[in-house]
Amino acid sequence: MFGQRKVKDLSPEAVRAELAERRILLVDVREPAEFAVERIHGAVNAPLSTFDPQALPEAEDRLIVFSCGSGKRSAMAVERCLKAGRHIESHLAGGLIAWKAAGLPTTSVDPDSGRVRDRV
Repeated sequence: MFGQRKVKDLSPEAVRAELAERRILLVDVREPAEFAVERIHGAVNAPLSTFDPQALPEAEDRLIVFSCGSGKRSAMAVERCLKAGRHIESHLAGGLIAWKAAGLPTTSVDPDSGRVRDRV
């Protein structure tokens, strides 16, 4: 928590619905190698190790929601944004672990062929 603001936990189902309607920009704060191995389709990468709240991708009219592997780093990204005066408060609670536990699909790159593959 930062000041009076609290990190907003979003469920995997809520994030999926918002992504489908293009109401959010999902920003994955894991490292590029982690992102390449497996990610949520439509997410963009902004690693926490080099994270700058002022240099986030343009979200147009969508809300930014953070994700990571377990929810820890995405909550840290929210806290950094709030501290920097950015009003970005939401993250995927439980991260990719919760997403997959909910049976939702992921995307990965086959290391042998370089082809993108979807996993259910």
